[in-house]
Amino acid sequence: MNGIASSLRMQVDKWLAPSARVPARIVRFSRMPAQRRRFVCVEAVHPAGTIAIFFFRHDDGSWWVFPPADRRPAMTVRAA
Repeated sequence: MNGIASSLRMQVDKWLAPSARVPARIVRFSRMPAQRRRFVCVEAVHPAGTIAIFFFRHDDGSWWVFPPADRRPAMTVRAA
């Protein structure tokens, strides 16, 4: 995944289409309790109503509208 193509600004532009008449603003940001990963809630007030979307930061630095997958335990076999 390309971190530049999936920056927070690019994702907000893609999903909320902010403009001078319809600005987007961050209404909440924090970390998820379990893995301490970051999330941001961005809101835009359109004529049809308010839209708020949560964006989640992934391990590669990219931002997406879905949370990152949990890390699971893994086992490997050592060749003898």
